Amino acid sequence: MIPEITDIRKAAARIERYIHHTPVLTSRTIDLIAGAGIYFKCENFQKVGAFKFRGACNAVFNFDDDILSNGVATHSSGNHAAALALAARVKGVDAFIVMPENAPEIKKKAVAGYGAKITFCKPTLEARESMLAGVVEETSAAVVHPYNNFDVICGQGTCALEILEEIDKPDIVMAPVGGGGLISGTAITVKSLSPATKVYGAEPAGADDAYRSFKSGKLIPSVDPVTIADGLLTSLGDLNFGIITKYVDDIFTVSEEKIVEAMRMVWERMKIIIEPSSAVPMAAVLENPEVFKDKNHSRFSSSICN
Repeated sequence: MIPEITDIRKAAARIERYIHHTPVLTSRTIDLIAGAGIYFKCENFQKVGAFKFRGACNAVFNFDDDILSNGVATHSSGNHAAALALAARVKGVDAFIVMPENAPEIKKKAVAGYGAKITFCKPTLEARESMLAGVVEETSAAVVHPYNNFDVICGQGTCALEILEEIDKPDIVMAPVGGGGLISGTAITVKSLSPATKVYGAEPAGADDAYRSFKSGKLIPSVDPVTIADGLLTSLGDLNFGIITKYVDDIFTVSEEKIVEAMRMVWERMKIIIEPSSAVPMAAVLENPEVFKDKNHSRFSSSICN
């Protein structure tokens, strides 16, 4: 079942007291360079430093208390792990997180700092899923998938709600694509409230399973993706693919060089540090000037890791 705008509005009401309403910032210099009016939704200022807290919070707070009595669980090497750990702590329940042993130390410390119980595994998807299955069998915790999850998608969609409250009918809204949670929630929200607005996804050329899936009309899993944007390495979920196929207008791929250029530009012109994954939409603007010239568009500048 695909979420509707009513579900996203319910999510917004559910999580409002727990999340940050993040700012939308602009840069006149970047507008001049890009030849377009660009609005940056700064989810790097969100709790845990990423939009992921929206989805995790909505999922946790939408569970019945009897289900939550055994805690929540997931596998993640990045921000979803921290997001779910914090949401569980706020709710007062246990969080069981399976993390690959090679996950960044700063991510491990963040998840531990939020009080989660971490189990480490080998750095393969098979190992992560197998280990999570064992944890769930032992604890009976409720699984919260990082992106292929109805409530997570609704939570991520609240980000676009905030954008549309501040920007009236933007020409384009663009988000990076990894597993597809953010672009799914974004597309549902935007197409429901501003149908004429184009919704674009942006993806590294070295991890372009969403682009290939979108263009072919069938779900193509990612195989050995290579990109500096480590938050976008994950293959699309099937729920996310269905939403993207229905609501997204196009997906652009970008080079590693443009990702780095976009990161540097945001730092030099706005003094904001963002992860490579967050820079991918700006990289798409720089790499496709003919598409975006003279447009008034909005993109998510967020510290993300799907």
